[in-house]
Amino acid sequence: MPSSTLAAPPDVLGVPAGDWIEEPAPVTEPLAKAPVSSFRRHIFQHGILYLLLGVGSVVMLFPFLWMVATSLKVDQQLFTTPPQLIPSPFAPQNYRTVIDSFPVGQFLINSVIVAAFSTTLQVLTSAMAAYAFARLRFRGREALFLVYLATLMIPFQATIVPLFVEMRFLGFVNSYPGLILPTIASAFGTFLLRQAFLGLPYELEEAAFMDGASHWTVFRRIVLPLSKPALATFAIFAFMASWNSFLWPLVVISSQSLMTLPVGLANLHGRYTTAWNLVMAGATISVIPILAVYIAAQKQVIRSVARSGIKG
Repeated sequence: MPSSTLAAPPDVLGVPAGDWIEEPAPVTEPLAKAPVSSFRRHIFQHGILYLLLGVGSVVMLFPFLWMVATSLKVDQQLFTTPPQLIPSPFAPQNYRTVIDSFPVGQFLINSVIVAAFSTTLQVLTSAMAAYAFARLRFRGREALFLVYLATLMIPFQATIVPLFVEMRFLGFVNSYPGLILPTIASAFGTFLLRQAFLGLPYELEEAAFMDGASHWTVFRRIVLPLSKPALATFAIFAFMASWNSFLWPLVVISSQSLMTLPVGLANLHGRYTTAWNLVMAGATISVIPILAVYIAAQKQVIRSVARSGIKG
């Protein structure tokens, strides 16, 4: 019978088989469980954040709630101590008194007409000027933009007299054009939209130019559709500014049939006494259109804020 001893394996890479060193198998450590303290810290931090947001919301909403509550109070409840947030009894007839005492419907129509035309023209002129400053290359562009932006430092009160003289020369005193024309341009809107247009890729308009598109086509079909969030945000600002405008309509308008809502509701203030429940009822009526506009455009505003935070 041949011997049962096995021959040693040949050398591998010049190392004798007897000198091989077998490495130990790696030891797998068990996965460490997330400490409970970090989870509790996470919950605590979010709880504090939500608490602060809730307190901030209450602080922001309290004046609006107080306005609505005061508009539903009777005269005897206006100056009670301590103040009552919930009126008892309710007095919804205050709104009927305001509507019957003044042509609130006409005031609303005037405000809607002025705010709609002013907002539309502001968005249009600001968008065109922003496109020129952001996309067109011409000598003195930056210097001209800085000069135009510097007009933001001039208070509107300093321009009332020359504006009134201009409107009287044009024959627009006590008319809709006199209310609208001084507000059709906005340096703030130009700055806001210019920053939005600068964030758009240049490759899109270069491709359009290669296809034979003009600057007007690029502006109308590429720049404006891609800038809807910024346009909606500025439109809300412009609408609110025009809707709440008081000083210029007070100066240029003398006829009650052309008064806007803020000027018309100012008549609710008496010379010696003021019915604050009626004043708050009129203020509540004036706030409703602004809330409607914001609710309609809030999605675009959120997109604009989200886009402004994206880098790279």
